[in-house]
Amino acid sequence: MRGPEQSSDGYHSMRRSRLIFHLRVACILPILASFGCGSGRSGSLASTRVAPTANALVAQYAVTAFEKNVTAWAEFGTDTTYGRQTSTTPPSTSFNQPLNILIAGMKPNTTYHMRAHVEAVDGETWVGPDDTFTTGAIPSSAGTPPGIAVTRPTPSLEPSSGVEVFNLVASTSTLRCLVTDIDGNIIWYYDPGNGASPTPMKLMTNGHFIMNVGDLREIDLAGNIVRSITPAAINQSLQANGYSFTISVFHHDVIVLPNGHWITLANTSKQFSDLPGYPGVTDVLGDALIDIDLDGNVAWAWSGFDHLDVNRHLMGLPDWTHSNAIIYAPDGNLLLSMRHQSWILKIDYADGAGAGDILWRLGYQGDFALAGGDVSNWFFAQHYPNLETTDGSQMTLTIVDNGDLRVDAGGNECSTTCYTRATIFEVDEATGTASLLWQDLPGFYSSWGGSIGTLPNGDVEFDLTTVASTPASQVMEVTQTDSPQTVWQLNLTGANAYRGFRIPSLYPGISWQK
Repeated sequence: MRGPEQSSDGYHSMRRSRLIFHLRVACILPILASFGCGSGRSGSLASTRVAPTANALVAQYAVTAFEKNVTAWAEFGTDTTYGRQTSTTPPSTSFNQPLNILIAGMKPNTTYHMRAHVEAVDGETWVGPDDTFTTGAIPSSAGTPPGIAVTRPTPSLEPSSGVEVFNLVASTSTLRCLVTDIDGNIIWYYDPGNGASPTPMKLMTNGHFIMNVGDLREIDLAGNIVRSITPAAINQSLQANGYSFTISVFHHDVIVLPNGHWITLANTSKQFSDLPGYPGVTDVLGDALIDIDLDGNVAWAWSGFDHLDVNRHLMGLPDWTHSNAIIYAPDGNLLLSMRHQSWILKIDYADGAGAGDILWRLGYQGDFALAGGDVSNWFFAQHYPNLETTDGSQMTLTIVDNGDLRVDAGGNECSTTCYTRATIFEVDEATGTASLLWQDLPGFYSSWGGSIGTLPNGDVEFDLTTVASTPASQVMEVTQTDSPQTVWQLNLTGANAYRGFRIPSLYPGISWQK
């Protein structure tokens, strides 16, 4: 390993002597025997070693720091121009401490080059040698990858940079947790090991993924489980905290709050006798929100049965509310997408101190007037509202309008004429009005699933889950114009993408270009 450029400065000469001493001491420690000791790396701030992990597409890059308060990051790519980088590690706290960097974002069966960048607390830097690592094949035990085809229908327009995260619903023989690059190449995968489909799977601000695969699970990029919460554990905590309900399963969404708590959706049920149209006893399925603290205890909980009328059931019973997405609002309250009510609710959460009251209901027969008055322009059976902007009492939301049971001006529901849209709505809480700002109609009906969001270049990307009678999905990046143009499209076969969405990279705070 080559050291830094030589300096005639007396301070740096003394520093090199001290670092050489640390290196020689390190070489007598067996634990560092495999880190290149004695290989002529005198003057270095660190040494490097690359090793495989349990994930065939992820390498562990150990950067052993010879001083305290040293940070490191790595760049990597298929040649020595590299091109992609990781986040920076927290500072080392002791001499000879390995700073372990998980290198992820590599294609299968490919040799990659990687190089460490190290910085000491006084600003001195060191760039390591070029190391190589060859990825393996995605194991068959993880599932068969779905069919993936990418096109660029408008070649003159460039898609936004980033990678695609896929939460797939498919048979247990299909790979269901994966990330692709912009060209559709799989660059990361995860096998939950229990045959579950992830609903959802999201990148956390600490660089881990959080997902619901039966348990709520936090994993690192190599797939190591960092934290797991089960419904049974939550029921014990609900009982201990005096709540009157229990849950059966987690479903559809989980978010991480600024204080580190997790809030998840869960199913709860309650029996009713002789509801209109439902004689006898009906076991009605409703939604619960559960706030889980860092110790795994329930810090706050909410049940839809305490706040909504069970006799409003647009899609029938027993599946009464069927919520599918949670948003933490800047004012400390929660937005909840309730698909089977065709509403987005604002709930009094108040950062865990709220009573859970419904502050408003956005959608058909809710609390807002829709500009223009055409009720068919409301969203129906929606998925994945995304809070794009807030400004005082105003907010903009991107929403997948699946369109199930859409009504016309006379209140007639669609049957053979249902259609799906990507939409942007502006909501003014102060005036109680909502406006449809933008829409794109792809020309087919997707009855469930989907995700949507605006991209850094201003385009809108949306995923439509059902596009054929066989499992298939379509993800599109389109211009946010009156006549949207398709910039980029990914067609998936063999699975339904419950969510397919773009993020800047696999490392928080880092953006990868094409």
